Amino acid sequence: MGTRITPYSKPEQESKKKQVARMFDSIAHRYDFLNHLFSLGIDVLWRKRAMRLLKEHFAEKEGEIHLMDMATGTADFALEAARANISPIRVTGVDISPGMLEVGRKKIKRKHLDHCIELIEGDSAELPFEDNTFDAFTVAFGVRNFEFLEQGLTEMHRTLKPGGLGVILEFSKPRAFPLKQIFHFYFHFLMPTVGKLVSKDSAAYSYLPESVEAFPEGDDFLQIMEASGYRESKAIRLTGGIASIYTGLK
Repeated sequence: MGTRITPYSKPEQESKKKQVARMFDSIAHRYDFLNHLFSLGIDVLWRKRAMRLLKEHFAEKEGEIHLMDMATGTADFALEAARANISPIRVTGVDISPGMLEVGRKKIKRKHLDHCIELIEGDSAELPFEDNTFDAFTVAFGVRNFEFLEQGLTEMHRTLKPGGLGVILEFSKPRAFPLKQIFHFYFHFLMPTVGKLVSKDSAAYSYLPESVEAFPEGDDFLQIMEASGYRESKAIRLTGGIASIYTGLK
């Protein structure tokens, strides 16, 4: 898979999983603010687009839907799912960062959705669920942080019910002028500078563009999904290629 990008040190000194958890614990208190600031709010539209794909998939389904939101962070996607009129729905959010989960639980309680959303600490490479548990899973801007990408995809596939849907939203790299050049300047210069000032973590917002650069996007990622057991895998490029939605069935 090439060079393993980590936030703070070489992976042989401290695992990527531990570094990513430490990084998100460090910026959890400012994460939502910076996330929406840097995306100019477009990330909300991307999540809604991904949620529409879920709603279409479940249009004919009867009974409760159990959704896993992997790398749930502060639970934005989990909250979006609970409000999306895919009813009745139960959401289990999973993340390796206790700090992010603490912020997420407060948001869930504040919005009175703790009856249908549960957040737990867990690792994509070793999910604490039985086979065929979930009707679908979502991951928003999280798979590039997996220490073991193929293992994480395989584990999520294992926990899906037959016919279940995986929806992955992730950054990608625009290819056309001038968006390619604007994106590069924004991600590599402006974002790390502002992120360091606001979050007080100099590594976190330098890691973000590096992890996006290293991520195997597009057809390369679809091939990894198919090798991990998914069928009918598809990619949808969003906003000129700044982000992509990947879907696959079990």
